[in-house]
Amino acid sequence: MSTNGTYVDRGAPPAHRDAIIRVRDLAAGFGDRLIIDGLDLDVWRGEILGVVGASGTGKSVLTRAIIGLVPKKRGTVEVFGVDLGEASLKQTLAVERRWGVLFQHGALFSSLTVKQNIQVPLREHANFSPRLMDEIAMVKLDLVGLKPAAADLYPSELSGGMIKRAALARALALDPELIFLDEPTSGLDPIGAQDFDELILTLRRTLGLTVFMVTHDLDSLAQACDRIAALGDKKVLAEGPISDMRRASHPWLKAYFNGPRARAAAAEI
Repeated sequence: MSTNGTYVDRGAPPAHRDAIIRVRDLAAGFGDRLIIDGLDLDVWRGEILGVVGASGTGKSVLTRAIIGLVPKKRGTVEVFGVDLGEASLKQTLAVERRWGVLFQHGALFSSLTVKQNIQVPLREHANFSPRLMDEIAMVKLDLVGLKPAAADLYPSELSGGMIKRAALARALALDPELIFLDEPTSGLDPIGAQDFDELILTLRRTLGLTVFMVTHDLDSLAQACDRIAALGDKKVLAEGPISDMRRASHPWLKAYFNGPRARAAAAEI
């Protein structure tokens, strides 16, 4: 159940869903080079959407265009019903408080402890006392499965899995309704990656989160995602559950979802 009392179980028909993110005719890139062009996508409340595509197809560019780190050339991006291209600074900040972001490789500040990293969004968007910020940081550490002793460690003292969890704790600092995950299981061993997928499923269930997850991990796509959006040719090639992806006729989709690695992943589920 989410904070506003709604929650969408896996398999609910799209007609009954609320689009938290609505992207229309989006074009974005670098300089004169468009990485995505004419892209349309909806993200439904309560779902875990996996975004996949070959290298260079714009997975991270799409994420950054939605959250405003890459300027769009054309199109509209609405989050929580707010057109971010037309929103005032106050409206934009209000929307940003409702999402959290886990960047690829964690992107923790190396000069700050784990606790201080988690407190960065609190300092930017809230006016809490130091004691309350410390309490919030410890709650978030526990939420992602890190021990209290991790609070005073620096990123250089953490394992790869601990970095991902610390970065996730920071993304959850403001109790967001929506989280963006950019390759959250990259660099993790299979057991660590499976544990992280299970953590995301647990957080979605207990907190009512909506999850936008960029990943190339076939296991994550099969085990954690309700729906997949596959990027290619600067647009969304196909979207739907993994069963639809396995039946797709596009050559890249056939190779990716029906190749030897995909069959091996399916056999383990």
